Amino acid sequence: MNILVTGANGQLGREMRLIAQDTPYHFIFTDVVEAEGVETTLLDITSLEAVKQLVKAHDIHCIVNCAAYTNVDKAESDEAFCRVLNAEAPRNLAEAMKEVNGLLIHISTDYVFGGDPYNLPCREDQKGTPTGAYGRTKLEGEKYIQATGCDYVILRTAWLYSEYGKNFVKTMLNLTATKPQLKVVFDQAGTPTYAYDLAKAIQTILQDYTVESPTSGYSKTGIYHFSNEGVCSWYDFTKAIAAMAGQTQCDIQPCHSNEFPSPVKRPAYSVLDKTKIKETFGIQIPYWIDSLKDCVNHLKELKYDKKNMEK
Repeated sequence: MNILVTGANGQLGREMRLIAQDTPYHFIFTDVVEAEGVETTLLDITSLEAVKQLVKAHDIHCIVNCAAYTNVDKAESDEAFCRVLNAEAPRNLAEAMKEVNGLLIHISTDYVFGGDPYNLPCREDQKGTPTGAYGRTKLEGEKYIQATGCDYVILRTAWLYSEYGKNFVKTMLNLTATKPQLKVVFDQAGTPTYAYDLAKAIQTILQDYTVESPTSGYSKTGIYHFSNEGVCSWYDFTKAIAAMAGQTQCDIQPCHSNEFPSPVKRPAYSVLDKTKIKETFGIQIPYWIDSLKDCVNHLKELKYDKKNMEK
């Protein structure tokens, strides 16, 4: 099976590169820019013609879309371009897969929720109530994909982090190591997601798709939720990050969201119900603390190795 990965130089895309080493499939990794040390095929997913040409040239059976506009604050003043990347580009990918009877695995977000006060984990069939441009455009992208009639698996995830790129874990590791005191919001609850765990879930879906080899539609087409297990606030998340890194000198204090004015209202509670994906694909999902330990330990090793190389 030939698989095209978009956004291959981002957090999830880099994890997909690692996963690819343990699969029998042939992967084409694409992005809009090249990255040092990894092979990248340049692809502008906002061009339907460019997508179709690459799909045809490499006989692509599946697209894993890791590309997105993810700057939540900037999206409020840049909604038009945000919509191009988060809604119109996924539609291009869906139309290309529809044309060849392939599968689109698309990454969406917990930000499709937030407008209503929730106190129970959000289900896949729950009405989307986004509170900002990022969430609105991601929800539009989901609807565009569904409207094409292609086989799809939409994976909503949340609070994504990894060893790669810019993310909350790496930012907090730096801040708790350099600041005497830090305030972090405690009135937004969700679940961190280790990008490697999400990539492993995608691997399971790809394997299932290969086994089923659908000729008249993939039986598991639909929307699914994936994050790590458990729930915490950003404050709890930060405390855990600092403790695992052994950085106890920083005084981390809880605060309210309104102490950090933002152009967008973020979901106060966006814990995702993962019952459907676990039952459908037999996926066992790690607890967020356990996965965070893995990531922090890997980052420590990378830092140690870098220091050795610099000696």
